[in-house]
Amino acid sequence: MSLENPTTWLLPFLNHHKDMAFFLVIGIGYIIGNLRIGSFSMGSVAGVLFAGLVFGYFGFRISGSAQMVGFALFIFSVGYQAGPGFVAVLRQDGLKYFVLSIVVAFTGFALAAVWANFLSLPPGMSAGLLAGGLTSSPTLAAAQDAVNSGTVSIAEGWTKDQIIDNVAMGYAVTYIFGLVGLIMVMKYMPKMLNIDLVQESKDFESGNSEKYDLPENVVLRTYRITNPEIKSMPLEKLRELYWDKTSVVKVKREDSFYPIDEDGLVVGDIIEVLGPRKYFTDKISKIAEEIVTEWKSDNAQDTAQVIVSNKDVVGFTLGELQINRRFGLLLMEIRRAGKHIDHNENTVLNEGDVLTVIGAPQQIEAMGEYMGQIERAGVETDMITLSFGIVIGLMIGSFSVTFGGVSVGLGSAGGLLASGLFIGYRRSIRPTFAQLPEATRWFLMEFGLLLFMAGVGMRAGGGILETLQHNGVVLVGAGMCVTIVPILVGYFVGRTLLNISPALIFGAITGAMTSGAALSVVIKEAKSPVPALGYTGTYAFANVLLVIAGSLIMAF
Repeated sequence: MSLENPTTWLLPFLNHHKDMAFFLVIGIGYIIGNLRIGSFSMGSVAGVLFAGLVFGYFGFRISGSAQMVGFALFIFSVGYQAGPGFVAVLRQDGLKYFVLSIVVAFTGFALAAVWANFLSLPPGMSAGLLAGGLTSSPTLAAAQDAVNSGTVSIAEGWTKDQIIDNVAMGYAVTYIFGLVGLIMVMKYMPKMLNIDLVQESKDFESGNSEKYDLPENVVLRTYRITNPEIKSMPLEKLRELYWDKTSVVKVKREDSFYPIDEDGLVVGDIIEVLGPRKYFTDKISKIAEEIVTEWKSDNAQDTAQVIVSNKDVVGFTLGELQINRRFGLLLMEIRRAGKHIDHNENTVLNEGDVLTVIGAPQQIEAMGEYMGQIERAGVETDMITLSFGIVIGLMIGSFSVTFGGVSVGLGSAGGLLASGLFIGYRRSIRPTFAQLPEATRWFLMEFGLLLFMAGVGMRAGGGILETLQHNGVVLVGAGMCVTIVPILVGYFVGRTLLNISPALIFGAITGAMTSGAALSVVIKEAKSPVPALGYTGTYAFANVLLVIAGSLIMAF
């Protein structure tokens, strides 16, 4: 074995261990994607695509089945994540973001179709041009799926594999340049238009701040009663004068703390209080002095969300349930169908309400058993819903209707996206359903996308040099046009016709192009997460529209 020329032994070795070659593509792609030139980096998707091209040039491939698994995990997870936002933006300024998403998608679609005909690109390369120019992985996945599923007609003299290769090569040539162009435009366009993103974001935050306040600086303290007036006060009078209706106050009886009973308090009693700092200064300090006690593990406080699912609890008011007295827990917030609701003693609990509480872990466990279940940072994935959700999505995608001899259907991409959107939305309003922890969701999306991208790169690698020789310069130019023009048109429509705030419009445009990398640049320039609100508004619509566009563009 000669070490002087690695290709004499390395390529044959990897050909016998193709599983190793695949993970090399992922690992090397990540390294490439993390390399920085100034503040710019390619990102993992572009890095894996580039590594896949190199390996593909040397003849490495992954099976279509493996690529399909990655495709299914990615598209379903995208839908699951977008589900809550998709419904939310429908209810609030949904029409504006929907119109903007259509404008960007249609502009890119029209440009890709025109360039494909003008340059006489091979069948399928128009889809690669659209997906690469808009940096939209769902578009690429939908286009290739449309060919595999037979929902588009195959041009005479071409095979499915050849057309899929054309899609991959068109995407590979235009994606990296499209990504760089998109990031550069998003970085410098606000400056060229004399827009101060930092100030615009601050103004937006101040004008759209939340109209409710959660308890802040919640702490656990111990006090000794010192005010002699306490002895003659009945319990109701004590509550009226010295309780804020939310904080947890317990009195020490026989070395343990219990809720204050009808006997009230006397001078010398030791009380334990869990509440915000303001309560200590405004109320407790008038009747007691703080003392330092030995810390015990029982004093450890935890935060968790309790989901109301017990039918025996639904319909009762907070005053009737007395969470603070019964469980010794401080109620921080109630969310209903994903939205904060103001609450008081008269608030009636509904099934599916999510109560955020603070207190001792064993007390939280007791409340969870009584009211429903506890939703902490989940670690378990609902594999049943995940598996059958993907199966249902694939089944939906398999249905099609024939109009005038043309088969029309959602395809696997549209079916998986629809299934993910529905399940993600249902999860947001019924938290006991379809648990998919954030870390798991990120892994499924990232690994699924990179598995799919590795396959795309490997397929395109074999013919990438020939494509560059025949169409390289003009294809890159067309890709840049598909990238930049939709941004300019989207900005004009968004600002002048839809009146979207300058703090949101750039995030909304990146969402319409499903580019998280470009959004990170906008957020950095704004020094605020505000642009992400615009991104969320268009992202959910764009995922649907660009999946459809990926199938339709195959007709050009």
